[in-house]
Amino acid sequence: VQLVESGGGLVQPGGSLRLSCAASRLTFSNYVMGWFRQAPGKEREFVTTISTSGGNTAYANSVKGRFSISRDNAKNTVYLQMNSLKPEDTAVYYCAARSGAVVSGLVADYAHWGQGTQVTVSA
Repeated sequence: VQLVESGGGLVQPGGSLRLSCAASRLTFSNYVMGWFRQAPGKEREFVTTISTSGGNTAYANSVKGRFSISRDNAKNTVYLQMNSLKPEDTAVYYCAARSGAVVSGLVADYAHWGQGTQVTVSA
């Protein structure tokens, strides 16, 4: 399984970014996908997850209403649209894959991880 994130960068507070995660070497439609993030000196934390069909999603309270996850099973890609970004959103963002149909916000439930993409929110 290979997961490759892209789309990170530097953005001003209030700005937007769209992250992408391209998956390969797996049957993408059989995997729950998630986004997590890790800020310096902090543990990796759940951001959002999406079911295999895209019909079920869940978000951390800190990003609810600002972030949106989606997936395109034809392109083997999951997206994270981030709006109204805040300095506290600064972190390395990781894409993760979990076999099966049950969404989860637990790091330990995901067997496959990308290398991460840096998002920095600063004026």
